[in-house]
Amino acid sequence: MSGNGKGSGRAGAAIVSGLMFTLIYVFWTGATDLYDISIFAILALGTCAIFVRGGIFPRPGLKRIAYAAAYIPYMVVEIVKANLDVASRVIKPTIPLNPGIVAVDTKLSTPIGRTVLANSITLTPGTLSVEIKGNRLYIHWIDVQGRGGEEEAKIIVAGFEKYLEVIFG
Repeated sequence: MSGNGKGSGRAGAAIVSGLMFTLIYVFWTGATDLYDISIFAILALGTCAIFVRGGIFPRPGLKRIAYAAAYIPYMVVEIVKANLDVASRVIKPTIPLNPGIVAVDTKLSTPIGRTVLANSITLTPGTLSVEIKGNRLYIHWIDVQGRGGEEEAKIIVAGFEKYLEVIFG
């Protein structure tokens, strides 16, 4: 660590991030066993230390934490809506399928932000991130409409970007 204070700031960022991930794990899984929580905390702290040291994760701040906390329910709602859409297409085969691949440019400037966006899109039923090239995502979509679906895809990506731009840049 150098005398410029970067080392202590990175260590603090790794600790805060690791503890935040541990809290999310406890709330998400309902874990009560101290052994399980301790093992997860050790792994989370180690992983965050590696990623923060490499400059992959941005430093956590109150605004980023708030947006990350708001992103989780947003993501859950999007997954539920997409599940209902796909389920209705299975139950009612008369609903047309218009599969295709659309290219969408993203405003996210960091590789980790673009990766989280691609993973979020893939977690949403009916969509699959096929490739990331620079700031462009190629998304396979169950229902491409209109002029190639670029406008609709921008709407989908914009919802995720609103949060991820603050969290990851």
